[in-house]
Amino acid sequence: MALFIDKLENFIKSHNDRQLVTIPLAVFAIALLIMVFVYSTSGSPVNLGMEFKGGTMISFQTDDPIEKLEADYSEYSLADVRKTGQRAVLQFGPMDNDEQLELEKKITSAYSSVEIRQVGAVYGKDLQVQALQAVVLSFIGMAIVVFLIFRSTIPSVAVVLSALSDIGIAAAFMNITGIELSLGTVAALLMLIGYSVDSDILLTTRVLKRRGSANEKISLAMHTGITMTTTTLAALVVMYIVSTYSYVLTSTISQINLLSDISIVLIFGLLADLMNTWLLNTGILRWYVKKNPKGVKT
Repeated sequence: MALFIDKLENFIKSHNDRQLVTIPLAVFAIALLIMVFVYSTSGSPVNLGMEFKGGTMISFQTDDPIEKLEADYSEYSLADVRKTGQRAVLQFGPMDNDEQLELEKKITSAYSSVEIRQVGAVYGKDLQVQALQAVVLSFIGMAIVVFLIFRSTIPSVAVVLSALSDIGIAAAFMNITGIELSLGTVAALLMLIGYSVDSDILLTTRVLKRRGSANEKISLAMHTGITMTTTTLAALVVMYIVSTYSYVLTSTISQINLLSDISIVLIFGLLADLMNTWLLNTGILRWYVKKNPKGVKT
C-alpha cells in the first residue's frame, strides 16, 4: 500500500497538469465509444438483463452438462445457460403463452427443485424508465450538493466529471465482460456515485480549505483517500469470491449472481475512481490553484 502511494505521488509530482488529465480522459473517451457502439447495435448503451427486456429464468437440479442443456432448449429463444455445482440456470427471452407453458412442462417433468421466474416485456420497459430516472436524479442531486458545498465552478465540475467517468467506465466494462444491466447492477452504479464523490470531496476539501502547498495537500489527501478506497476494494473482492466461487467448496451452495455482479461492477468502478480522483481531479485542481490562488488557502 505505502509503496503504491509513494509511486503514485512521485508520478503526480513529475507530470504536469495536462499530462495527468490526458490518461483518464482518454480512457473515458474509449468507454463512451464502446457504449455508442453497443447502443447502435442493441438500442441501449448497456446490454439489458431480463428485468428490463422481459423473459423467463428457470433454475433446477441436474447433472447434465451445459452443452446438453443448450442443445435441448435452443428452440425456446435461449439467451443464457449457467451452471454452478449441480444447479443450472437457464434464461430465455420473451415467449408467447403456449410456448411458455410448453417449456415449463418440459422442464418440470424432467428435473427436480425447479424454480421459475418470469418478467413481462411491458413491466421490463417500465423498469427501464424507473432505473434511468433513479440514476439521472441521483446524479443531478449529487451535482447540486457539490456545487452548494464548494460554490466554485471548476472544482465542482471536476467532481461531477470524475463521477460521470467512473460510471461510464464501469458501464463499458459491463459491455466488454458481458454483464447485463439488472436491478443489481443499477444499484451498483448508484453506489458508485457515492463512493466516487466521497474521495473527490475529500481531495477537493483538502486542497481548497487547508493550508500548505498544493502538492503537500494532495499528498495528505492521497494517503487517506487511497486507504479508504482499498479497504472497500478488499471487502468487495472477498464478496465477489464468496458469491461467485463458493460452490467449489460444496455443491449445496449455488452461485449468488446478484452479489457477484454487484461486487465486480463496484470493483472495476472503484479502480476507475482511483484513476479519476488522483489523476483527473488532481490535475484539474492543481491547475485551478495556480490560476486562482486568491480562492485557496496557502
